[in-house]
Amino acid sequence: MSRTSPHQHLPSTELSRRGLLRTAGGLTAALAVGASATALTGSTAAAAPATFTHPGMLHAYGELNRAKVRVAAGNEPWLSGWNRLTANSHSAATWTARPQATIIRGGTGENYGILYNDIHAAYQNALRWRIAGTTAHGDKARDILNAWSATLTTVTGNADRFLAAGIYGYQFANVAELMRGYSGFDLDRFKTMMLNVFYPLNNQFLNNHNDACITNYWANWDLCTMNSVLAIGILCDDAAKYDQAVNYFKNGAGNGSINHAVPVVYDSQGLAQWQESGRDQGHTMMGMGQMGAFCEMAWSQGEDLYGYGDNRFMKAAQYVARYNLGQDVPFTTYTWGTGQNCAQQSHTVISASGRGQVRPVWDILHYHYARRRGLSVPYITAMAESVRPEGGGGDYGANSGGFDQLGFGTLMYAK
Repeated sequence: MSRTSPHQHLPSTELSRRGLLRTAGGLTAALAVGASATALTGSTAAAAPATFTHPGMLHAYGELNRAKVRVAAGNEPWLSGWNRLTANSHSAATWTARPQATIIRGGTGENYGILYNDIHAAYQNALRWRIAGTTAHGDKARDILNAWSATLTTVTGNADRFLAAGIYGYQFANVAELMRGYSGFDLDRFKTMMLNVFYPLNNQFLNNHNDACITNYWANWDLCTMNSVLAIGILCDDAAKYDQAVNYFKNGAGNGSINHAVPVVYDSQGLAQWQESGRDQGHTMMGMGQMGAFCEMAWSQGEDLYGYGDNRFMKAAQYVARYNLGQDVPFTTYTWGTGQNCAQQSHTVISASGRGQVRPVWDILHYHYARRRGLSVPYITAMAESVRPEGGGGDYGANSGGFDQLGFGTLMYAK
């Protein structure tokens, strides 16, 4: 990933999910029918829940129980998603963790691949324990988390250190949330690692963007950082951090905020341009995964950001899906400031680079919009169908891009 910026926008409408009844067992999808409220630029975000829901990030109780019940019954598409998980070498209970005191992303001595491989192994083992109840996998996930929290003290490197702190911060926190309460898991020590190693870099980036022009960095840089702050807030029952992330989503000055990440809306077509669309399609799809994760974590805490701004993100996901299915989309020239002096650059056409790339980011969106909400999202649905069943880290190549999202959306979100 690298740098970039936004455009103007209109006032938006928010649909609140707070207070919706959660169905016991999670086998019936909740409909977001809360009261709507106007959310103008500069408004204050809704406060964090008085009591945080646990587990309450990418996988709340309902999603976990549904997957458990459906896999046990041999139902599709859950079974195919489960088979994708169990076939992944990262999900083996024999995985050997390699904790490091210092993780470097960018510059000399890079070793961050060790971290993301171990995080995905911990996540996949945690899913196997949650769904099948196998102690060996629960123990393995716990042991990986404990090994890292006992060892890691520093995340560093060039500007890419902020990517590492963001992507691996929110992923790590999600694994810990799944393992909360597991025998022998040192949650307090893990929280300390998140608060002392990851959050300071997250906070630093959102506040000063590496001393660059506010529009210098692409949407994904903000989004992974926002994800980490939100996830750490939930993990640590820290309302201030939760609110920091949600407020940034609604009103932030950088490209991860909703009106900057989605700078242009084509209402007559039900589409909206994504901030990185003129850059390449791989990073654009990464954005779908990053914002989808943010919205899902907030949803688990009773907040509907999926529908914020008159479904602004949904329209952008429809746009990205439509283009990557091989169809045409409109494009408005996108201009932003770069570097420290905000030198202007522009994208005048959408980029075909990486068009049609496969990433496991679509089922989370399809099952939310089409099944939870009952909305017509034909392009999102078609993309989801084209990549189903979704895998996870290790299924999409060995490079970091294959580990940018935790994946397994078919298994975890099918409804």
